[in-house]
Amino acid sequence: MIDKNRGGGGVPRRPSGDATAVKITRMKALVMGTVAVTVTVVAAGVVYLTFFNGKELRYKTQNALRAGTARSGGTELARRGVALTSGLTCADEPGWTKRKMRVTCTSTTADHRPVQVIGAGEDETQAQYYTILVGGRPIVQNADCLGTDCRKKH
Repeated sequence: MIDKNRGGGGVPRRPSGDATAVKITRMKALVMGTVAVTVTVVAAGVVYLTFFNGKELRYKTQNALRAGTARSGGTELARRGVALTSGLTCADEPGWTKRKMRVTCTSTTADHRPVQVIGAGEDETQAQYYTILVGGRPIVQNADCLGTDCRKKH
């Protein structure tokens, strides 16, 4: 359809519905662009957390967790001025698995208060947590390291 009355000599006139079609196309492009950016950011985040987060279990086996908790727990207690009558004795927590390791170490202070050092490591999250109770009260709660294990690895 050519409109000679509008000037420009024979320039085709757009049908009235074209302006709406252009807006829908721009809106679709905007939405698709936003979705593409969001998906890219989420994928990059997953890759980073999976490969580059730097978290790694300090003790990869139940035996290593048991021995390490006894050693580092004893060091942490000594650093805090808690004297033990004997070294920490550690045992596996009931229900531990290779993916969710759990140990409890026990002893007694010089003034006969019970001591518990609880260590946990989770394979899925690569997180470890430690709690120390002296006389039933926490002196360390959900720490990610104890004693000399808290020094940065080089």
